[in-house]
Amino acid sequence: MKDRSAAKGLRERAAAGRKRKPIPHIEVGAGVIRRRGRILLCKRRADAMLGGLWEFPGGKRHRGETIQKCIRRELMEECALPVTVGKHLVDVTHTYAHLRVTLRVYHCRAGRQRVKLLGCDDAKWVRPKEISRYPLPAADVRILEALFSPP
Repeated sequence: MKDRSAAKGLRERAAAGRKRKPIPHIEVGAGVIRRRGRILLCKRRADAMLGGLWEFPGGKRHRGETIQKCIRRELMEECALPVTVGKHLVDVTHTYAHLRVTLRVYHCRAGRQRVKLLGCDDAKWVRPKEISRYPLPAADVRILEALFSPP
């Protein structure tokens, strides 16, 4: 029994002496994009982190870029969809094992253009009451909660 206690103490001291690398942090602009009473969800590429899950579209903010410009750029790159960025909805920070992400989420409106699958595997215009049927990453679930919580 003493051997186990001594070994445990050695492991704890060794772990305390190791310095962990800081977890990288990225800032992402995302849009809750509406058209005719529906909201756009995009399916992440199967080979990407969180592949196969559905999300509110957006992407990483470039240095010196506003969040609104980031959302417009990302929607053009992912879906060839021009949007008008409106009011801020919520900021969500989520930490994964190797990455911390802050999503800055805005309400957006889309015109009549068709969505093209440039940076995602699928895209659907979904009725708000049906969004819960789509598997979402944890951070996007928090966006959904903010979207439907009373003011």
